[in-house]
Amino acid sequence: MSLDSLVVALPPPKPLRLSEAALFLDIDGTLAPFAPRPQDVRPDPRRTRLLERLREDLEGRVAVVTGRTLEDVDRILEGRITCVAAVHGLVRRDAEGALHQPEPHPGLEAALDTLRRFAVRDLGMLVEEKGASVALHFRQAPTYAAEARVMALRVARETGLFLQHGDMVEELRTPGASKGDSIREFMQTAPFQGRTPAFVGDDITDENGFAAVEQLGGFGVLVGRPRATHARFGLRNVEDVIAWLEAAR
Repeated sequence: MSLDSLVVALPPPKPLRLSEAALFLDIDGTLAPFAPRPQDVRPDPRRTRLLERLREDLEGRVAVVTGRTLEDVDRILEGRITCVAAVHGLVRRDAEGALHQPEPHPGLEAALDTLRRFAVRDLGMLVEEKGASVALHFRQAPTYAAEARVMALRVARETGLFLQHGDMVEELRTPGASKGDSIREFMQTAPFQGRTPAFVGDDITDENGFAAVEQLGGFGVLVGRPRATHARFGLRNVEDVIAWLEAAR
């Protein structure tokens, strides 16, 4: 019997009460289905209308917390959300539109070169530059997952970069803030301060965000297959997330 088979499915969250909530949302696997390549995720009219309503009804208390770049967030969500924690929390845009981000780590250039040399083995692999990090995507070449992890671990040791494991991706990033750190930063300032945080995400990269909202008196919602998690509730897929958010009042 596998460990995964012992994990009990999480109950779905109750309808969100917008007057009390501060809402934090991931994108891939949460607001948008996974695509073969990151650039294949496009704007969606239904999602855009929903985010516009949530932003208005929450009086700005909605933020996107994602591994994507800030530019990608604005492209996919059509610029509807001001508050964003991008690149797993390293780059944060606050409610006033001010940016908070570290200087890129000097080891990124060497890491980028190594990832590119590794990726030439298969056209299904893709290297993504994010400014403060570099990522190797292998969703279209899953047989390389184990080798990619070994390679990324070695590069992290050699360069001092932080290794971020994800869903069919290995990412080497500048050490610094995490998703959980960014949520804590948002919760210390207006308009989030004093409300109950809820974070919806799907990946292992979201776990420190789930832990953060629990510590702050809120709750996490895990999207997808049940697993060991800090989240208190679960939803099956992106469609269930959208439906839950549309029902929020």
